[in-house]
Amino acid sequence: MTTFPKPKVRPTNPRFSSGPCTKRPGWSLAALKGALLGRNHRQPEAKARLELAINRTRELLKLPPDYLVAIVPASDTGAVEMALWSLLGPRGVDVLAWDAFSRDWVTDIVEQLKLKDVRALLAPYGDLPDLSQVDFDRDVVFAWNGTTSGVRVPNGDWIGGDRKGLTICDATSALFAQRIAWEKLDVATFSWQKVLGGEAQHGMLILSPRAVERLEGYTPPWPLPKLFRMTKNGKLDRGLFEGSTINTPSMLCLEDYLDALSWVESASR
Repeated sequence: MTTFPKPKVRPTNPRFSSGPCTKRPGWSLAALKGALLGRNHRQPEAKARLELAINRTRELLKLPPDYLVAIVPASDTGAVEMALWSLLGPRGVDVLAWDAFSRDWVTDIVEQLKLKDVRALLAPYGDLPDLSQVDFDRDVVFAWNGTTSGVRVPNGDWIGGDRKGLTICDATSALFAQRIAWEKLDVATFSWQKVLGGEAQHGMLILSPRAVERLEGYTPPWPLPKLFRMTKNGKLDRGLFEGSTINTPSMLCLEDYLDALSWVESASR
């Protein structure tokens, strides 16, 4: 097991939750004034607003230029589920778990997808599994930061640069708060309500070219619900990564997310 000392610095606002979390400093309802309400989200002006959120996310996270970003249903959970159900199967899987949410991914992979070649690397609440035991010839599923425990991986150095499998990372409590080794991640997911204090129910899905290659070259043997489908006729549905969402997003929550991104930009100057 790998353990780290408890942090000595505590947040100014003690009212933390797994989500929705506390709003940004100075937030008020005035932040939502420009929301495009009462109209179709596929209307050009609304779609452009969704695409703006995608592009600003890419810029502020400093993603590699060939990584793709989509707004997806059902918060971070939905984004992770899309990745698991769409990508897993061709290789064995190592799944790491040390808090409540990461253990959910073990349940999905073992009990729902019923994959046979699975190694669950578990650690007690508050600890990390032995990262040296991870086999990157296999697909690897892990959380960068445990949402409920706060325990996180130290960095990306433990992830093989010459990996053959995909790395699928639930990064919802890490993005915008911690340094992320993007070159080590093939899939990353997050939600608006964790670090950013946005509203619930919308997820973000980030894909590397290796993940796209898997999507276009592999068809899962199980049925995929509409909310999980990222391909059409064997090719990636590029519209999802340009503001054409699978289902109806909240334009009010979208405006709140854009406000949070503006706060991130101002705080990082």
